[in-house]
Amino acid sequence: MLGAPRIALALATALLAACATLRGAGPGDAAAARFDALVAAPDRTPEDRALDASRKPAALLAFLRVAPGQRVAEIGAANGYTAELLARAVAPGGTVYAQNPRAFAKYVGDAWPKRLASPAMKNVVRVDREFEDPLPAEVRGLDLVVMNAVFHDTYWMRVDRGRMLRNIHDALRPGGALVVIDSTAKPGSEPNTPYELHRVKEVWVRSELEAAGFGLEAESSFLRNPADTLDWSAAPNEAGEKRGTSDRFALRYVKKYQY
Repeated sequence: MLGAPRIALALATALLAACATLRGAGPGDAAAARFDALVAAPDRTPEDRALDASRKPAALLAFLRVAPGQRVAEIGAANGYTAELLARAVAPGGTVYAQNPRAFAKYVGDAWPKRLASPAMKNVVRVDREFEDPLPAEVRGLDLVVMNAVFHDTYWMRVDRGRMLRNIHDALRPGGALVVIDSTAKPGSEPNTPYELHRVKEVWVRSELEAAGFGLEAESSFLRNPADTLDWSAAPNEAGEKRGTSDRFALRYVKKYQY
C-alpha cells in the first residue's frame, strides 16, 4: 500500500493536472508548430504583422483550439485580422462565418472587402447582420464562436445581449465554445465605461454568458498586463502609443445545454 506521503503527493499531482485542464492546457507540440507557421506565412500583410506583437496570434489560436475542418464564426470581425487567422487555421476543409453589423462599415471602410478578396480568405463567408441575430438560421453546429475585443461594443450600441447570446448558443454544437476576449475595466467602474474607455468589466461578461447557458471551460492570461492603469481608452484610434497594451481577459465558455 502507498504510504501517507506518497498518497498526498499523488493527490496533489492529480489536483494540479485538473487545474491545468480547467485553465486550458496549451496545444501539443505539433499544433503549436502549426500555429507558428500560420503566423509566419509570407503572404500575411505588413499591417497585420505590425499588430502581432500585441495581439499574440499564435497564443490566440492555441487558446481557441482551432483545427482544420472546423466550422467557426467570428462576431464583430471588423477589418478581418482575426478572421484571416481563423481562415488559415481551419483550412483545409473548414469554414469561417465572419459577421459585421452595419455600424462597423464606417470604421473598416474598404479594408474589409479588400481582405475578403485575398486568397487566404477563400473559405470565409461574409455575414452582414446585426449583433442581436448575428448568424443566418442555417448556420448551425458550429465548433467555435469568437468575439475578440468587441463585447464592449455591444454595450455602447445598446445591443440586446441576451438575445445575441441565445442566438450564438443555438448556432453552436453541443460542447461548442464561445471565446470572449476584451479589455478590462476597473472594478467598480460605471456602466458607461464601455462607451468612454472601450473596456468592459470581466464580471459582467461572465455573468451574462452564464445566464445564457454557457459554462466556463478555460481562461488564459496570455494577454494580461498588470501594469495597465485601466483608466485610458483602449480604442485603436484613441489609444495612441498605448495601443495593444491594455489588460485583456480571455474566457472560453462552452454550450452546456439546449433551450
